[in-house]
Amino acid sequence: MLTWPWKRQQPLETDWSRQQERSNIPLLRIMTTISLALGRPVGRVLLRLIAAYFTLFSPAARHASRAYMDRALGREANWIDGYRHVFTFASTILDRIYLLNGRFDLFDIRLHGEAQLEAAMAQGRGAILLGAHLGSFEVVRALGRQHPDMEVAITMYEENAHKLNDVLQSINPAMRQDVIALGRFDTMLKVRDYLDRGYMIGMLADRTLSQRATDPVQQCSFLGTPTGFPTGPLRMAAMLRRPVFFITGLYRGGNRYDVHFVPLADFTQTGRGQREAAVQSALAGYVGLLENFCRSAPYNWFNFYDFWHAGPPLSEQPPPGNEP
Repeated sequence: MLTWPWKRQQPLETDWSRQQERSNIPLLRIMTTISLALGRPVGRVLLRLIAAYFTLFSPAARHASRAYMDRALGREANWIDGYRHVFTFASTILDRIYLLNGRFDLFDIRLHGEAQLEAAMAQGRGAILLGAHLGSFEVVRALGRQHPDMEVAITMYEENAHKLNDVLQSINPAMRQDVIALGRFDTMLKVRDYLDRGYMIGMLADRTLSQRATDPVQQCSFLGTPTGFPTGPLRMAAMLRRPVFFITGLYRGGNRYDVHFVPLADFTQTGRGQREAAVQSALAGYVGLLENFCRSAPYNWFNFYDFWHAGPPLSEQPPPGNEP
């Protein structure tokens, strides 16, 4: 059996935010031009070569992939598994070029659970879409083809927001994205303002910042191993008393994506004294859904760093219930 080259030469980087970005804006512009001019089939041929290169010559990503794949597959991952993992990630990046240019016609996008999201949005208080680095967030925009009035704003740390704007400008200069910077004194006020205007707020809730000891983190068992998950997004939703949906856009191969909207929590009637228990219950539900989708679509997980050792030690975690 072909197995991953697995002799570790150096410790894995455990802080995703310190990893050097491999993306290059000029290269992205070139790839965008080639992909749009020659079409998706040609782009995917080039993608196979790129995926093979990174599978062979990116040891840190390879080791991180192996650590995850062994858990998700329930067996020892081999070289082909590693290649499929990288190729699935690369495929969603390529498809993002077409999706951001409105080429939804190239894809078979199947929506699951959108009726429940529509019912929640009809209440006029917006909704929080809690995702992960699982599949493609861009395909969620397919919902907007059927409901142009359902707009999405996303939250991210300021440095990443600048990178996103650069990427969007490279892919489609006419593309505009509402971005709310995290970690600022007015972040929650801006989130509330967007929600009051009927927006959906997209958040990714599967990464912690290990250098920030004040980030609230809860230990959960994920794929059979304890690790830390941030509770900040759910605490924000609870304080703002909004409905929360788990979302993911899973790549199924070829041109098919399955977009899932799963009700996770409804904090609209949650009082202050009930908040902590409701947050803990919602987090358990989030991790459970994430685990189920990782097992059903294992090659869609895109955290290429040492995920199970990325959180701060338990002694550095703030006690529960100390939210502002």
